[in-house]
Amino acid sequence: MASVTLEKIVKDYGKFRAVHGVDLNIRDGEFVALVGPSGCGKSTLLRMVAGLEEISGGRMLIGDRLVNEVEPRGRDVAMVFQDYALYPHMSIAENIGFGLRMRGVAKGEIERLVAEAASILQIEDLLSRKPGQLSGGQRQRVAMGRAIVRRPKVFLFDEPLSNLDAKLRVDMRTQIKRLHQMLATTTIYVTHDQVEAMTLADRVVILKDGRIMQAGAPNEVYARPNSRFVGEFIGSPQMNMLAARVDRAGRSPAIRYGAFNVPLSDVEAADGAEVVLGFRPEHLQVCAPERASFAAVVDVFEPLGSDTLAVCMLEGAEITARLDPELPLEKGGTLHFSVDPARIHLFDAQNGARLAFQA
Repeated sequence: MASVTLEKIVKDYGKFRAVHGVDLNIRDGEFVALVGPSGCGKSTLLRMVAGLEEISGGRMLIGDRLVNEVEPRGRDVAMVFQDYALYPHMSIAENIGFGLRMRGVAKGEIERLVAEAASILQIEDLLSRKPGQLSGGQRQRVAMGRAIVRRPKVFLFDEPLSNLDAKLRVDMRTQIKRLHQMLATTTIYVTHDQVEAMTLADRVVILKDGRIMQAGAPNEVYARPNSRFVGEFIGSPQMNMLAARVDRAGRSPAIRYGAFNVPLSDVEAADGAEVVLGFRPEHLQVCAPERASFAAVVDVFEPLGSDTLAVCMLEGAEITARLDPELPLEKGGTLHFSVDPARIHLFDAQNGARLAFQA
């Protein structure tokens, strides 16, 4: 195992800069997820760690070793791709052990390592089959087995679950988490799915346009996003956002959106300043009218079994609430909501940065 250190990493494609001076230290044994929208640079960063993309600037270390000029085979990393890339004419055992055979490992040792990996992944009964006889989830486990037998210092996963259906993705998330708990190998995992990132990783790194927007534990980036972008990207359904303003006319400042008034004891913005008021769907509570922060009209509701998502209209803006599934709803009905000011998020309307305030 080893740490992975990125110091001012840059990637240029001609005149286009895809990665802008990224600094990131991944601790030995840590599971880090790189997440962000398409084109944010997450897969490019992963491929630079693997040695599949040339580094345009900065330093990259695996452990204490500078690897900028080291070929992929010399970095002691193992990569699992979105495409399983299995050899269709080989058995599963042969696929898992192929890389070891290419390195000249003794036959008996290959058999031992393949059996050990198959046991970890619970695919012992599949070793004699061919890839065409397996499901998508089974094939992905074979691809993971091929990485495990290498006993690398670092595991690299590039959107490995994108080709699987919803149920298989959940099952494979459990397998990957269990694998990391057993092996404790340093892992970098790329995904566009923030649910995958939050459920799997020790630390989530959110990227946008080749820059790190925020890095932290899943609960940290969920509870305290440092920008509007992170607030909207992390969480499902995404955070509600309202274009509001600061009102300092009374004894203490307030954030106002129409009749929705959030009193604060202090806020980092001038009187009349335009701000973005954010709150998550799960932090809205249906209450009696006299206790309500605001009222909204139900437009669409989506029963999910464990809860119901209600899309409501609030003075021209659309908001989403996660509600008790037993709550009776009808289109056009009015719901009264309260929201704890401590659950509120405020962002600068111009640059999206988080604003400090006291509830």
